[in-house]
Amino acid sequence: MLWMMLTVVPFACAILLARPFASKAFLYRIARTWLNHVVVSLRTICGVHWRIQGMENIPLEGAAPVILAKHQSTYETFLLPAIMPRPIAYVYKKELNWVPFFGWAIAQLDMVHIDRKQGRAAFRKVTEEGGRIMAAGGSVAMFPEGTRIARGQVGEYKTGGTRLALATGSRVVPVAIT
Repeated sequence: MLWMMLTVVPFACAILLARPFASKAFLYRIARTWLNHVVVSLRTICGVHWRIQGMENIPLEGAAPVILAKHQSTYETFLLPAIMPRPIAYVYKKELNWVPFFGWAIAQLDMVHIDRKQGRAAFRKVTEEGGRIMAAGGSVAMFPEGTRIARGQVGEYKTGGTRLALATGSRVVPVAIT
């Protein structure tokens, strides 16, 4: 955690300083570089390894899919952008924008931050911004249980990701994480 906190500052500053001059795609590459760094550091420092099964099921051609993933920890939010073949835009709670450095940086990326208390207005924002992102070739990633759920537990599945796929005519790629 200490290493992650130390490394987020220079990468976040790079995103914040580059923002007025750089494209969203360039800012995403800076963020993805940091996420790759964190994933490698976790393997080196903590011995955390990952293994992928079914990557051949991720569509590379055609419309970008909606990715619906199990959410157990921060790890998968870092791993998915590092390993997925397309850029990923997360749908996330707007409160994260206030987290020093990390939040300030993700607020500059092409992501969808929502106020979960806004209900229909929040979903309308997901559909509009998510549709725009997907039309540009990026995937939208959502956690259908809405929050972290402990390993082996099942939360209440929300319908937003499926409704986004229906609204945009996109495929859904379910991602199980264990």
